[in-house]
Formats: sequence, structure tokens, C-alpha cells
Amino acid sequence: MDLLAGVSGDGLRLLPWVAAIGFALVTAVLRPRRIHLVALGTVLLFAALSAGAGVYVLNHVGDARWSAGEESRLSAPSFSGTPLVGQFLGPLDSVLNQVVGGVNEFLALQQALPVALDFFAAAGWALLVSFPLAIVAVAVSYAETRRRRAEFEDYRAAVDLLKGEVETLKRQITSGNSVDTAPRTEDD
Repeated sequence: MDLLAGVSGDGLRLLPWVAAIGFALVTAVLRPRRIHLVALGTVLLFAALSAGAGVYVLNHVGDARWSAGEESRLSAPSFSGTPLVGQFLGPLDSVLNQVVGGVNEFLALQQALPVALDFFAAAGWALLVSFPLAIVAVAVSYAETRRRRAEFEDYRAAVDLLKGEVETLKRQITSGNSVDTAPRTEDD
């Protein structure tokens, strides 16, 4: 089952772009604070879809979408209908059909290869762009982690301080002393 059979050559060229832009918009809305990871994910998705489209083209070499109306398929002449010697030339027909079939396959590959290489080139450029984006994403994630760790240490210090105060109160209560927070005067 070929899901992309109804997609034209130009539609297949647009498909990675549309999917990557759609992914970027949806994830940017869902994760606005992680825009660095959204950008990296979008570029990697585009690279994967472009490479997949290139593989699709190479798997469907004989498809008319890649020929762009250039030369049509070649056909071998039949020598078996030749008067007097046609019966002896019958094996030559099958050999010529095999040769012409090989030439047609080569022409189909010759027409599909530039289209596939365009997709692979786009995937390569996307991967090249992803390296600096990955470095930025790692740096931003590292900075966020350090900030969160510092906040956690502040919270831990506050909890430790509160635990100490609770322990002091427990000791005072168990020893029978009441906690008097009002300042003492000389009358007391």
C-alpha cells in the first residue's frame, strides 16, 4: 500500500516543509518555554522527512512523477515477423527486450536520482543546521538545570531551618516549658 501514490512531485517536495512548520507551531504553543528544543526538534524532523522522501523516490524509480515529461520509455523492435528469417530471429527479440528493459531502468534511475539527491541535500543542510542548535539547546538546558538546582538548595535550606525550629519547639513542649514570645518586663 503506497500512501504517497496520490501526491505529486511538487507536493512531495512541500510535505517535509509543511510537516516541520506544523510541528513547530504546535509544539511552540504547547511548550513556549522550551523553544530551543522545539527548534532543534523541528530541524531534525525536517531532516528525517527529507531523507525519507529521498528514499521514497529511490524506491519508486520508474514513477512518472520524476520523469518531468522527458523521453518516454523505449521499446525494442520485433524481428520475429520478418519474412523468411523471422522464425530464426525469435531469440533475438527476447535479448533485445532485455537490453531495452535495462536501458529503460537506467533512464528511470537517471531521471529519479536528481530528485532524490535534492531531498538528501535538504536533509544534509538540516543536519548541518542542527549542530549549532543542539549546542544552544544543551547550553540553555544546562543553565536551566543550574538555576533549578540553586532554587532547590534554597528550598532545602529553608526546610532545614524550619525543621530545626520545629525540633526546638518540640523539646520545649516536652520539657514542660512554654514558649513565651512576649518580651518580659520587670514586673514578671
